[in-house]
Amino acid sequence: MEWIAIGIAVSFAAVGLGCLLLTAIGLPGTWIMIGLAAGAFLLQEATGAVSGGTAVWWTLGICLALGGLGEVVETAAGAMGTRAGGGTGRGMVGAIVGGIVGGIALIPLIPIPLVGTLLGATIGTFVGALVGELTGDGDAVGAGSVRAAAGATLGRLLGSMGKTLVAAVVWVTLSVRLFAR
Repeated sequence: MEWIAIGIAVSFAAVGLGCLLLTAIGLPGTWIMIGLAAGAFLLQEATGAVSGGTAVWWTLGICLALGGLGEVVETAAGAMGTRAGGGTGRGMVGAIVGGIVGGIALIPLIPIPLVGTLLGATIGTFVGALVGELTGDGDAVGAGSVRAAAGATLGRLLGSMGKTLVAAVVWVTLSVRLFAR
């Protein structure tokens, strides 16, 4: 392997680690990482440092599938947390919508870089699930609604951890593939 290819691989590994941290705080770091890896593979090939191969594109395809799995894990964990807390489908939808809205809307209110997004999504998940439960037709009011919202919030946090674990697998896989070419 030539020095250029090694430099590209080292650069990707460093930037990919930053993308992993972005994923940990709720941003689309996995998708950025996969896009950067595709660029790094093409750059290695264009410089003539390594020869092409279908294994590279299979690796990217597998990592795309893993990225999708991470998204499903994160979303499903919040919904399952709501259900485990005794919540309804309305609370699950509220948790998902609240997490997205909170992650965006609370950034200016919590101006600590990157922390605002994570705290906003967590608070938004709780509030969204609570509103969903309180505005529903069921009997889940008061303590039952709070329990469902707490379950949604815990599920969301566990889902974020699961998504970050998947992102770590993607980062290692792509870094190894770039070094192994």
